[in-house]
Amino acid sequence: MLELNNLSRRFGAKIAVDDVSLVIEPGSFVGVIGRSGAGKSTLLRMINRLQEPSSGKIRWQGREITDLRGADLRAWRTACAMVFQQFNIVGRLDVLTNVLMGRLHHTSLSRSLLKLWSAEDRAIAISALEQFDIANLAAQRAETLSGGQQQRVAIARALVQEPQLVLADEPIASLDPRNTKVVMDALLRLNKHFGITVICNLHDLDIAKDYCGRLIGMAQGRVVFDGAPETLTESAARELYGLEASEAMTLLPPVAAPESLLAAVA
Repeated sequence: MLELNNLSRRFGAKIAVDDVSLVIEPGSFVGVIGRSGAGKSTLLRMINRLQEPSSGKIRWQGREITDLRGADLRAWRTACAMVFQQFNIVGRLDVLTNVLMGRLHHTSLSRSLLKLWSAEDRAIAISALEQFDIANLAAQRAETLSGGQQQRVAIARALVQEPQLVLADEPIASLDPRNTKVVMDALLRLNKHFGITVICNLHDLDIAKDYCGRLIGMAQGRVVFDGAPETLTESAARELYGLEASEAMTLLPPVAAPESLLAAVA
């Protein structure tokens, strides 16, 4: 269980996240929604400790996360993997090596620097690529891949960390509709097939309602909605997004019914 207690982050006079308290159950797929600048990315970066909270506490399975340092903090970032909007993979390296970077916490620094990955690590990385139908790209330079393929490499890298929690920060923001579905299906597979808790920042409300079992709506750094997708009314969405509501609600046809989505990742 992830617990956020009165979590805030200030940048000078600006309050990016304002007194947020949440409980995220293990194995859930949670979408954090809201307009640009609502505090969604700052919230996720604080959970991973890439951004330090100004006040408040973070606990995972009852363990205090807020004050971790050194090896303990590195271990937390392994257990709490991040998937970024801009993929954060190394274009000049091949796909397999990019995925193996997720094993850094499981091997010695000298072996990783010399690329002396164990047979077990390589097998784990190949297996992760197979999960997302890109094992055939293992030897290809990452920079030659499409955006959707690169994001699947990033998700495979997160998987080989053996995380308990995955934080996805606008993972589909730069993707076309086809690759959006491919990447969201990959995140759903992490959640349903491997039981990993997923918290995903999303701007597109239709996508969030299709994939997430719970939505948390943020506006001006505060949580203003928390509930099941079907309880989010159009008026509530317009309150969340303001003038951006029509952009957030793309009115695309549903990517799939919930039953077919679950069958696809079984």
